[in-house]
Amino acid sequence: MRIRVRLFAIQRELVGARDLALDLPDGATIDDAWLALVERHPVLAPGRASVRFARNAAYAPPSTVLVDGDELAIIPPVSGGAPDAGAPDGGASPDGGSPEGGPAREASGARRIVELRSEPFDAVILAELADRLAVPADGAIVGFLGVTRQTPGTPAPGQEAEAARHAGRLVDSLEYEAHEGMAGAVIEAIADEIEARFGVTRLAVVHRTGAVPLGEASVAIVACAPHRDAAFDAARYAIDETKARAPIWKAERFSDGKVWIGQPAREAAAPEAIEGEPSS
Repeated sequence: MRIRVRLFAIQRELVGARDLALDLPDGATIDDAWLALVERHPVLAPGRASVRFARNAAYAPPSTVLVDGDELAIIPPVSGGAPDAGAPDGGASPDGGSPEGGPAREASGARRIVELRSEPFDAVILAELADRLAVPADGAIVGFLGVTRQTPGTPAPGQEAEAARHAGRLVDSLEYEAHEGMAGAVIEAIADEIEARFGVTRLAVVHRTGAVPLGEASVAIVACAPHRDAAFDAARYAIDETKARAPIWKAERFSDGKVWIGQPAREAAAPEAIEGEPSS
């Protein structure tokens, strides 16, 4: 059988390609595909502990059996990663993002807006998203805007030496890359969790791709709800879980190089993130 392998961020740069065709025996697993990929490109081998896998745009364990025509995405450490929480980054839409946002459920007053944008946006977007989401029953609108900062973050596994080369220097800009369709599905799942946990059904996640200069916004989150506790909780959960789980990658650019930032992706909600009762 033949599968399509998609590479992103660090792995893409190491191999020098975004897409590869890989021939495997029938019954081969994701782990078998990884071993075949490393045999062809040994430079990938040291990254095994920090990569995750997605079969046809959904996280999957290495034991998953592949079939002819499958797409296997190699997921390097994402922008926030599992150990980190509460810093700027964001999402995508199932179709790669559109100005009109995600599916609307107007009859119940529920709406989600999930987008990737290559064009810049500023703080005005928070008011624009609130106007699109809020209904008269809402007593709370919480917005979060993540912007590019000068101080560097934690380098992704394998990027420590490159980060050391830029130690003590300030970041010039950020660069974002995403597995667009998969990121949208992950953020939709996060929105489902927010609805179940906090009862919040009006939520927006908008994220930049490409280069983001210093001081410019990289992610906007808006949550609307009748009560402030639920809105605050929903916005925080949205950014924390998106950073930890969505296949979105961030590189910090310096004048003579860049450093990929993040930690291995978490494939599902953390147990502590799904316990408890909905906020009132």
